[in-house]
Amino acid sequence: MCAALHLAAPAWSADAVPCLIEPSQKLSIRSTVTAQIADIPVERGSVIRKGQSLVVLDAAVEKAALDSARYRAVMQGQVAAGEARLAHLREKLRRREELVKEKFVSSQDRDDTLAESRVAEADLLEARDNRELAKLEAQRLAAELGRRSIVSPVTGVVTERLQNPGEMAQAGESAGAILKIAQTDPARVELVLPVAMHGRVKVGDSITVKPEAPFGGDYQAKVRVVDPVIDSASGTFGVRAEFANPAGKVPLGVRCSAGF
Repeated sequence: MCAALHLAAPAWSADAVPCLIEPSQKLSIRSTVTAQIADIPVERGSVIRKGQSLVVLDAAVEKAALDSARYRAVMQGQVAAGEARLAHLREKLRRREELVKEKFVSSQDRDDTLAESRVAEADLLEARDNRELAKLEAQRLAAELGRRSIVSPVTGVVTERLQNPGEMAQAGESAGAILKIAQTDPARVELVLPVAMHGRVKVGDSITVKPEAPFGGDYQAKVRVVDPVIDSASGTFGVRAEFANPAGKVPLGVRCSAGF
């Protein structure tokens, strides 16, 4: 952390500790599927909200497959036909049983009807199973369709737009990012303190952060991290704090001073 700040370690003052305001997170937005990009409704510098659509991938095939699965999931024809056929064969079997007792038909005729009835039961079960499978397939396809729309996991700002509509989004960690975004709320504050302060600054402490000119203002931040390891070369340790930054009011990457 100390090296990342690129701040010199001057004589320490509790009223003016040099610091740097950074994003809470820097994220690379990638696709989980390989597909053509249909739309990117944001540009570099766009302010974004958590859950906002960032990238829309082509999903024509997936939508058609989902519509088909949903239709098959509610189809009644095969089930109704199977139920009607089974009811007919059961009634036929009942009559055959009576006729066998009266010796008007052979037991073979009765057995054939029984076999037909069992086949009809199996066909009806298959029709019902197919309908349930279609429901599961519709759920799977709906989840797959959801992967065709990439939404922002955080509130922040777009820092880079690396691809455009019409290009192919590639899947996997090795694939290039489509967008890069930074979380602006809360804002993160990095400080470097002398080793003499170790043990005196604790997680949960409040500090006052003042961004450099021309931004100015006082912001109350909470200490979130106190590095347990000392940088022996500089005799310093790092501290991280956070403060609320709704709507990205304070620009990120700005130097600041912190007072305890």
